[in-house]
Amino acid sequence: MTTTSKIVLITGATAGIGRTTALHLAKQGHHVIATGRKVAELASLKTEAGASAKLDTLVLDVTSATSIASAVSAVAALTDGKGLDVLVNNAGFGVLGPTSEISDSEMRRQYETNVFGLMAVTRAFLPKMRERRSGRIINVSSVGGLITLPYFGVYNSTKYAIESLSDALRYELRPFGIDVSLIEPGVIRTNFEATAVSNLASLTETPYSGALGKYEQMSKMADRFASNPIVIAKAISRAVNARRPSARYVAPWSTNFVLFFRAIAPTFVWDWAMRKVGFLSAKHLDLDAAATAAKPAAVPSVKSPDAHVAAN
Repeated sequence: MTTTSKIVLITGATAGIGRTTALHLAKQGHHVIATGRKVAELASLKTEAGASAKLDTLVLDVTSATSIASAVSAVAALTDGKGLDVLVNNAGFGVLGPTSEISDSEMRRQYETNVFGLMAVTRAFLPKMRERRSGRIINVSSVGGLITLPYFGVYNSTKYAIESLSDALRYELRPFGIDVSLIEPGVIRTNFEATAVSNLASLTETPYSGALGKYEQMSKMADRFASNPIVIAKAISRAVNARRPSARYVAPWSTNFVLFFRAIAPTFVWDWAMRKVGFLSAKHLDLDAAATAAKPAAVPSVKSPDAHVAAN
């Protein structure tokens, strides 16, 4: 490990993992450029870091080409033309909901930020790294990029995409002296959930309303295993400071037990566990009641008088 000061830009640094990481790296002596869309939160972050920390802030919307171009120019000015040593692609969000019920607009919104935004920012800052033959890209993925959870299918799919893109970048950029690492957080206690559940109100009329009504129970179950964002900030710090960073950092370490179980469990066992976690049973989805309500009422049979006469 080395603590040589590096110029590190972090996207999505106004809250959660990004904010905690910005403060953590600034305390280590790195020149942190914290970016995000919320001006007030960026100002608050700079105040919290203190005058002694080398922390600058920039407004950056990863889905806007104009905003990205402005950030590249601002970084050039802040670094006397050198550019970044490390880019931490952290910006991202998820929306909870059954995969078949999430609207096209919500699906596209997640891909625009989590995938296309990540790649747009990466491409924008790569030229200076290639020119110097050195640099580091750290992409914040998720354990949800390795396993799929019920109701997070769309979000998880964006993280699967990040996993694949990062692997390809790692192969392709190594000849230029650029390292690419993935951070794979487990359940972390941030404001991520508040955004994730914002879509639930629009799903009350779907076939999954019975199960989604139990989301609070799912949330409490997950919260028992949630870790503080500093755990991820420290993992990112290891990737920033290492002489030769690892390709992947799973954090917290206990998350590896889940990945191990997924690797050894037969698919039908894992599927059962995921349905259990998501309350995906006929009972919880009220399918039996719905089937009964939809079934036509039985018509009582009336014996024909003619048939009675004929029978006698």
